[in-house]
Amino acid sequence: MERSFLEETLNLPLAQRAVEDYRKSTGVNAFIVDVDGRYYFDPQRQNTCSFCSSLQNRFGYQDTCIHSHLYGSYQAERFGGKYIYFCPIGLVHWASPLFHEEIMIGALIGGPVLMVEHEEYFRDEYLSRFSLSDAEAEGLRAELNEIPYKPPEVVTSLSELLFILSLYISDLKAAEFMEERERLAQQSNISTYIHHLKSMGGDESLMTGYPLKKERELMKLISLGDKEGSRKLLNELLGHVFVSSGGKIDVVKARILELVVLLSRAAMEGGADVEQIFGLNYNYLNQVHKLNSVEDLSYWVSRIMARFTDLVFDLQDVKHVDVMHKAMDYIKRNYHKKITLKDVADHVNLSASYFSRLFKTEMAMTFTHYLNRVRIEQSKSLLLNERIPLVDIALHTGFEDQSYFTKVFRKHVGISPGKFRECRGQVKGGIRGGKNREERE
Repeated sequence: MERSFLEETLNLPLAQRAVEDYRKSTGVNAFIVDVDGRYYFDPQRQNTCSFCSSLQNRFGYQDTCIHSHLYGSYQAERFGGKYIYFCPIGLVHWASPLFHEEIMIGALIGGPVLMVEHEEYFRDEYLSRFSLSDAEAEGLRAELNEIPYKPPEVVTSLSELLFILSLYISDLKAAEFMEERERLAQQSNISTYIHHLKSMGGDESLMTGYPLKKERELMKLISLGDKEGSRKLLNELLGHVFVSSGGKIDVVKARILELVVLLSRAAMEGGADVEQIFGLNYNYLNQVHKLNSVEDLSYWVSRIMARFTDLVFDLQDVKHVDVMHKAMDYIKRNYHKKITLKDVADHVNLSASYFSRLFKTEMAMTFTHYLNRVRIEQSKSLLLNERIPLVDIALHTGFEDQSYFTKVFRKHVGISPGKFRECRGQVKGGIRGGKNREERE
């Protein structure tokens, strides 16, 4: 079996020892993924996936774990080497990229953990959304209890440690022949195509005329996320660039920079995140000035194209899951304060209007309805303590006055807060389902 690029370039024994030491010293799982989605050094993966498998079997969840980890890896590369993110079922991970010669070859991943107590997570994610038998609930609880709880400040520290570890094991002068072999293979393909051009009856226009049709085909393949087809067409375009440039490196650089702009535009048309593409473009355009050979430029632009095609489709849905979990986590931690849609949108780095539309689409309810629902759920626990006055409960749960609290409570639960306290929370049906006027707004 052919060794992967990460296996050829990373000091694997050192990486394995570092991962195991991190795991033993923190009590949290850690492992490595490469850019093609392969896992390394993850003995707990089977246990972690048993929890996901249970959810898939019971609730039809899709297994998108590796897409989440690749998304976290790319975000870590973009945001200074570390990134904390939620997987699709609300568990927390963090990532730090691994580099070889300034190229990301994979990432260290920490987690999963919970940043809320087990019972709160279980109640919010499952008991409130699904009808579970006692046996099903206990089975899921037992599996969930295998996942450690870590408060946010500890997760931040764990992410910092993983980042330091990634710097230690990255780019350790491991064997470089895999990269060189990749470069040579690409140059061979380009040379073959140049030879093909020169053998086409000696027509000089075929050699020097730039094939716009191939360029359009390349953009289409990238927008579809077709990595293999894109690589073949890119090599053909590079062949034309090299022939028409007459070997002048500055001309080659200029044409390749134009290609990068086209590649990024095609990726965005295919659904890749605009901000992430722009961020990568900025990094890539800074790198091009350091490259002074046709071979280095060819390899560089092929890696960019591979990254752009990776960002088409596969990771877009995961980003939305991550944004939603971060938004909901922020709301749950700040529901008792006066928070607005803009506050939460700023927290997840989106505009208020876009976040509002995204939230309603993903959650099938408005931001206001979700915020009020969280506040009502918290107020129900406080109402069972008769020593707390109703007016204080309203203030403790983020409502500006008791009358508005009563109105919203009645809309969600069906009875007044006072009545709920009298019957000790024994209300048939719990929070009302369906779409009320507030959700449709």
